[in-house]
Amino acid sequence: MLPGRLCWVPLLLALGVGSGSGNGSSGGSRRRRLLAAKVNKHKPWIETSYHGVITENNDTVILDPPLVALDKDAPVPFAGEICAFKIHGQELPFEAVVLNKTSGEGRLRAKSPIDCELQKEYTFIIQAYDCGAGPRETAWKKSHKAVVHIQVKDVNEFAPTFKEPAYRAIVTEGKIYDSILQVEAIDEDCSPQYSQICNYEIVTTDVPFAIDRNGNIRNTEKLSYDKQRQYEILVTAYDCGQKPAAQDTLVQVDVKPVCKPGWQDWTKRIEYQPGSGSVPLFPSIHLETCDGAVSSLQVTAELQTNYIGKGCDRETYSEKSLQKLCGASSGIIDLLPSPSAATNWTAGLLVDSSEMIFKFDGRQGAKVPDGIVPKNLTDQFTITMWMKHGPSPGLRAEKETILCNSDKTEMNRHHYALYVHNCRLVFLLRKDFDQADTFRPAEFHWKLDQICDKEWHYYVINVEFPVVTLYMDGATYEPYLVTNDWPIHPSHIAMQLTVGACWQGGEVTKPRFAQFFHGSLASLTIRPGKMESQKVISCLQACKEGLDINSLESLGQGIKYHFNPSQSILVMEGDDIGNVNRALQKVSYINSRQFPTAGVRRLRVSSKVQCFGEDVCISIPDVDAYVMVLQAIEPQITLRGTDRFWRPASQFESARGVILFPDIKIVSTFAKAEAPGDLKTTAPKSAVLEEMLHNLDFCDILVLGGDLDPRQECLELSHSELHQRHLDATNSTAGYSIYGVGSMSRYEQVLRHIRYRNWHPTSLEARRFRIKCSELNGRYTSNEFNLEVSVLHEVRVSDKEHVNHLIVQPPFLQSVHHPESRSSIQRSSVVPSIATVVIIISVCMLVFVVAMGVYRVRIAHQHFIQESEAAKEAEMDWDDSALTITVNPMEKHQEPGHGEEETEGEEEEEADEDLSSSSSDSDDSEEEEEPGTGRGRHEQSGARQAQLEWDDSTLPY
Repeated sequence: MLPGRLCWVPLLLALGVGSGSGNGSSGGSRRRRLLAAKVNKHKPWIETSYHGVITENNDTVILDPPLVALDKDAPVPFAGEICAFKIHGQELPFEAVVLNKTSGEGRLRAKSPIDCELQKEYTFIIQAYDCGAGPRETAWKKSHKAVVHIQVKDVNEFAPTFKEPAYRAIVTEGKIYDSILQVEAIDEDCSPQYSQICNYEIVTTDVPFAIDRNGNIRNTEKLSYDKQRQYEILVTAYDCGQKPAAQDTLVQVDVKPVCKPGWQDWTKRIEYQPGSGSVPLFPSIHLETCDGAVSSLQVTAELQTNYIGKGCDRETYSEKSLQKLCGASSGIIDLLPSPSAATNWTAGLLVDSSEMIFKFDGRQGAKVPDGIVPKNLTDQFTITMWMKHGPSPGLRAEKETILCNSDKTEMNRHHYALYVHNCRLVFLLRKDFDQADTFRPAEFHWKLDQICDKEWHYYVINVEFPVVTLYMDGATYEPYLVTNDWPIHPSHIAMQLTVGACWQGGEVTKPRFAQFFHGSLASLTIRPGKMESQKVISCLQACKEGLDINSLESLGQGIKYHFNPSQSILVMEGDDIGNVNRALQKVSYINSRQFPTAGVRRLRVSSKVQCFGEDVCISIPDVDAYVMVLQAIEPQITLRGTDRFWRPASQFESARGVILFPDIKIVSTFAKAEAPGDLKTTAPKSAVLEEMLHNLDFCDILVLGGDLDPRQECLELSHSELHQRHLDATNSTAGYSIYGVGSMSRYEQVLRHIRYRNWHPTSLEARRFRIKCSELNGRYTSNEFNLEVSVLHEVRVSDKEHVNHLIVQPPFLQSVHHPESRSSIQRSSVVPSIATVVIIISVCMLVFVVAMGVYRVRIAHQHFIQESEAAKEAEMDWDDSALTITVNPMEKHQEPGHGEEETEGEEEEEADEDLSSSSSDSDDSEEEEEPGTGRGRHEQSGARQAQLEWDDSTLPY
């Protein structure tokens, strides 16, 4: 069916022919067709093909040629006119309309918006229809079919977009790349003009990169890893319509160093906090082989501590304390002790006091006093020392004496000596002549590189004549050369033992030192009669710091490892690089000292690589790092206790004596910063003292004000107290020295048993003592705790008319008298001999005598209560006009004869004890010395001889 416009009224109706006659209807139709055929003789004509263009988002189609239909029946009405154009196809977005029926001109247009991105071209069939024979005639004619091809013209409506939001590339430094990477952008427009990317541009300025039209990025100069490790640049794109990208893309270029085989991801500085245990050194380290064909790897980690103390961080206790800690036998003699009044032969030597290291510069020597070392060392003895020695100066190497025992005068015979000669250690031992006059081993030589390597080493010479064994750093070395010599004939010439040089007493005009030592020595000892065991030797030279492996069982399979004895060198070997990496990550540093030596410990990791086949193996650079041991918290050692008290003279004379420090307390604290409670405040942190526990290595009790007189006084301490606490002590007139590594509580217990005795205390007024304790051989010292002990002398009060002067009569202390009818008062009073104390005691005694007298009268005579109260109110102003007190220092006190006087003595003793103590702490100390009564007071007959006697039987109130 034709479009609506072609629905014409049949031609016969237009001509006025009716259709109602029944019989003539079919005949009428035939007549109309014949008539129409005569009128509409020709078909419309159009071009065979059309080409059109339509711009997207527009409805007008521009055709070439224009859409025009012709009909040869023109100008006949209807038959020569064009009524319609028909498009053949399904769901085409176009329609054709007749603009002029007579001329046959038409137009092709879009029924809906055309999108080029959905369809770029359209092809369809079109036909033209004339109007038929008349307005009602349906006998129209149609043209032939023409092909219409329409192209959609694109509009640049879309901006370019990149395929990736960001790009990343890795380049190696020092190279120029033609293309590092390529960025790519797309455009959703349909036409080549607008859908193609015609240009790329780097937006970021001042970068050494360029980009071409295809999006290839290259570097314009050689990149340096050290200069800049990463670049970030922004890139945009333009389509051929010069429309820029909606959003720039980020390009990240990482610069990596030239692939050099070596260890990666390790830090040069490793901090170690004291007390933190085992700290991993390289928790993330791994080996970069640069694709080298490695078959096996050997790694050596070395902790270099030769500049710390004596080769590494060791305990800095005194040699005696170390020997005791390691279980060495007793009898050690220290030939290089700390300078003191008793050991003054080292006072002139150069010394590093922190480590007790003695430095010898080739001009010094020390004479060991006679009697320090016995003349006969027997066939068994041990010499130990720490030595640091370098090559001998000068072209002609001379003997450098460490230890020498030679003739003091007349002759120049060396009885035994230890010296260095041409980097060889030589021990000389000339035995005395006895029954056999034969050659005997006399010189023992050791040739070791360590003797002149300028490093600290521990040497032990065990002598079991004729066998002499050298231990160096725990390893055993036999002498490579032993020479024999004749024994030394006996003589009456005295011998001189020296350190750092040898004494030349004969064959010279003036005796002098010779063969000086160049180097450093420490802990030079000799032990006559005994040899040290391998276990003790290893303990004495053991380092307290070293390398360690966390979790040995977690090491990978195929890993072999080995430590040297001091654990300063660790060697690991394996075939798998990954397992070796994991094993090295478990290597740690450990320092077991509570107060380690602060400073740097250098650390080196070296590697040896083996490759498959005949390939050239890669070379692995060494890792040079260091461990920084931080400063330990310094303890503040404090001694506390009673610093002054009095004791009766009888206690000083007794077998037990007087305990000096019954309540001594040793406390160590450190300051810890504490943040303020309010986090918003900016107030500085306050320091809080926290208590810490550690050992002590000695406590010295010094006598102040002159040495002790051994004829009448001494300091005593039971040896069992020392032995059960594994401590030692030395006693002299200057004081008492307790030494040995032990806890603070052990030292407290020992100090609380120090006793002072004096067999003639009558001439003694007071004694002063001082305690000072130490940790780590004086590295940390306590405060100086001073104690003053005074003697309470006995005095007697007898029946006299006037009071005798008490040593010195104070100007403000007058004689006191009571009426003649009253009984005279006899009383023993205890007063210190010091003038000030005498004054205080005298006044207080008078007050307490009256007070206690009133108290007893109140108990015995209840009916005199009022009089007693009156007397108590006047106790400071009582009438003493007729009272006579006589002081007789030479009179001995007699024991009370009845229970009432004993009770009175107990009450008065409480007052005496209050007078004899300067603080409440002194009362506690007396309670520790003697058992107390039910009221907490103590009784002992020796302490009661200085009590007061009071006869108040005839004293009225």
